Amino acid sequence: MTTAPRHPVELRYATTSDVESTADASRVLLALEGSRGTVGVRGRVKDSALFRDTLTAAFGILSSDLRYRGKDRTAYLAYLMKQGKRATAQIWEAQKAFLDNALDGEEKQDALLDPVLTVDPDSVSLEVFSRDESAYARLSFDNGLFDGREAAHGSTFLDVPADLPARMDRLRTYLPVSLEAHVALPAKTAREPRKLEVPHAWLRGFLQVQSAATLPASTCELAPIDLYNLLFALRTRKSKKAPRALRFELVPGAAPRLVLEPWELVLECHGGKYTGTAPAVVRTFGRQRLMALARLLPHAKSVRLQLMGPGLPVFWVIDMGAATLTLGLTGWTESGWSSAAAFDVLMPRAVPDGLAQSLRDRLRAEGPLSFETLVAGANGATKEQARAALQLECLRGRVLFDLSKGQYRPRDLMATPVDESVIRFGNEREARAHRLLGDGSAGAGAVKLTKVHDVVGEGTRIHGEVVDREAVRSFFPSFLLDLEGRVKEATCGCPHFRRSGMREGPCEHQFALRLVYSRRRTEEEALRRTPEGRKLIRAETRSYVRRDAESGQEMVYRVSLDGQVVAVEWGLRTGEARHQRLWFDSDAEARSAYFTRLEKLSADGYIDAASSLV
Repeated sequence: MTTAPRHPVELRYATTSDVESTADASRVLLALEGSRGTVGVRGRVKDSALFRDTLTAAFGILSSDLRYRGKDRTAYLAYLMKQGKRATAQIWEAQKAFLDNALDGEEKQDALLDPVLTVDPDSVSLEVFSRDESAYARLSFDNGLFDGREAAHGSTFLDVPADLPARMDRLRTYLPVSLEAHVALPAKTAREPRKLEVPHAWLRGFLQVQSAATLPASTCELAPIDLYNLLFALRTRKSKKAPRALRFELVPGAAPRLVLEPWELVLECHGGKYTGTAPAVVRTFGRQRLMALARLLPHAKSVRLQLMGPGLPVFWVIDMGAATLTLGLTGWTESGWSSAAAFDVLMPRAVPDGLAQSLRDRLRAEGPLSFETLVAGANGATKEQARAALQLECLRGRVLFDLSKGQYRPRDLMATPVDESVIRFGNEREARAHRLLGDGSAGAGAVKLTKVHDVVGEGTRIHGEVVDREAVRSFFPSFLLDLEGRVKEATCGCPHFRRSGMREGPCEHQFALRLVYSRRRTEEEALRRTPEGRKLIRAETRSYVRRDAESGQEMVYRVSLDGQVVAVEWGLRTGEARHQRLWFDSDAEARSAYFTRLEKLSADGYIDAASSLV
């Protein structure tokens, strides 16, 4: 499958967004893109501090980029060359990397879409996506925030010049503030249309992170003081070694706990008891991105979390009364290929013909609706079919799921819907990996796991064999998934990897092996819940944890099944571990003893920590 790498977009603004301030009042003038018809909102802001701080936080997320950047040593290597030092090869490599990064940065700055502003009958919302493509935020203002509100409903793009966040930050709350956002603002200077070539990777991340909100999730409530404690701990500590996860311990009937690794700092929460039906431990990464919420702490009334699962996005919903910010964070800050397998589950499966269009038409006619209401009028479609259809519309950019209110809303990201097949894969190698798996072309290849080795303290080493019929040979990729879900020590014998290693990203064989491993994990989790599935398990390792309420110390049990051997390792997480190995006469006896031990741990209040692993 060959796809165009970019999506052409033309933006037409009559003027530039600005903030006008006088001795008596301030006006926030937001210029909207004019090719989408009449869209806009105006009114006097009741709570100026809330309006200023939330918009400034949203603009901060828009400009954030936490990707690692190595030091530029070009000037130093050039100095060495002038001194006659032997650094020629290094100099050329550094100069090439420097120029590539500089040109790519300029191209990327011009290629990203502007924020999306949507005016609904009950609210006005702003959607932004960070520069590192790892954070999605939706800021919603209720009608109650404005006096004399006038609105024209619809969706379009918002102009955000480089100096607008600083101007917004200088708004004074003791002066009346009014908002004017529409396409017909008086133009101080004429503006030429701006033509963009938006990368499909950017569209893919924006739409898939947003569509992840439609998936089932574990939900817990936090108090604003819990968020303050978390941000304070992150600001005053810096970890120089892995793991650097934020771990959630969820026990039904008990308040959630937040655990910061590697210090094992436990933060007891005060927002309410976890109402889920089963205990869970969920690890999330990229926690430094939460610092964008610091500006909202004075206004926060409650915080709700939506934990989708390992490797999937995590959503933070900050309720501030008349304003709500929904922050969606991808599984990793780096937009690496480790997340490819996680996003594989975000693609909707079979969708009946016409169902997606009928649900969208109903939303346009009736406005925001809950999932239950949409299913009730879906002409006999099942819940799974309706959910897949709505997820498909989210990927097309025509429907938005409002996590704060649990409703679907009509929202057109583009004038024409995005072709989901275009953003299905991040690049051509990922598309070839799916063909090797047989996705869309039967008999394209064969991928199998040959060895999965759990390395204590390091991660999981995965080996596989890929039969590539196009290359008329087999390849044997392998890699190590570390404790943070990142890929290390990857190898393969294909020409792509032998030529460039991992500098240009993984080869299709490594992609395919990563996807097979992820799908196998999902299938095994479903099978092990049935007696028939348990009989198929010959090798497995599970971790169970329990925290003492008084001392705060955490006991960890690690139980392994390997054929006729059951191994048990237990002890405090931060202390010395004890070991035990039991041999049995048959696999069946060992399996029975293994599951008996797991059931006893569950009965004693231990939590299965398998969901914390990536």
